[in-house]
Amino acid sequence: MDIITISQKMFENDDLVIMPRKKYEQFLSIVKRQNQFDNDLDEAVGQVKQGKAVGPFCSAQELKKSLEKETLIRAKI
Repeated sequence: MDIITISQKMFENDDLVIMPRKKYEQFLSIVKRQNQFDNDLDEAVGQVKQGKAVGPFCSAQELKKSLEKETLIRAKI
């Protein structure tokens, strides 16, 4: 059995966490994905506020009409 001595200064403010490296890496991966999701969500909300978003659609036909309309608008620009 290995013994590790840790100074009191290391965890005075409850800053010390001990966990297996693989679990830590999984945790970091989840945090990174969450941050990316938050950034994407913020961008989407901004687009909605600017009026750049369309939908939701009740049918594929409504979606198709909207896409065709958007294509015509862009073609005129």
